[in-house]
Amino acid sequence: MAHAHVHVPHELTEKEERDATVSRMERWFELGAVLLLSLTTLATAWSGYQAARWSGEQSQHYARASATRIKAQQQSTAAGQLRIDDLLYFNGWLDARQAGNTKLAAIYERRFRPAFVPAYRAWLAQKPFTNPNAVPGPLYMPQYRPVEIAISKRLDARADELYQEGTEAKTNDDKYILSTVFFAAVLFFAGISLRLEWRPLRGFVLGMASLLLISGLVFVGSLPVA
Repeated sequence: MAHAHVHVPHELTEKEERDATVSRMERWFELGAVLLLSLTTLATAWSGYQAARWSGEQSQHYARASATRIKAQQQSTAAGQLRIDDLLYFNGWLDARQAGNTKLAAIYERRFRPAFVPAYRAWLAQKPFTNPNAVPGPLYMPQYRPVEIAISKRLDARADELYQEGTEAKTNDDKYILSTVFFAAVLFFAGISLRLEWRPLRGFVLGMASLLLISGLVFVGSLPVA
């Protein structure tokens, strides 16, 4: 009995090889899409977390700046009140001296604030009652430096710094939110690539998604971390 030899057609072998190649490419495309989706999800979560942190920093700095500004105004108000007191006591002393009431003048002089005395003595040293070029009064002397004014200036400067830091935090918050636009585009392109059957278009979409992801990661990497 003769043995029959079955030969596999050459076209069938090539078809199986092409199918195997297509199957491997499909798996690579799917793996790439899954990796893009995973990395983008993590990057989006990180950007959202940082945006929330910077938003909190902004609120804290603005609140502290406002509180510091109020303290500065309080010190400035206190300095104004003390200046009025110094002026009233000095005018009382001046009126008593002009009236020749030395006892009353001495009482006013003893009631001068310690911070006012150096300016008062420096003013007297100019011989103001005989020197026409003398400064009009102790309150205009350089020695008259209320502590409250200096504190108010320091607090104002600190409030400006805190406000600036809050503005910078707001800028960082906006930039992290902007980065999510890149990542949203990556999620879109990587997602639709799973539904595309035409391989050239699928490869192009995945390439675009990869480029957007890299751009977003570089942008986020350049931002400060809260």
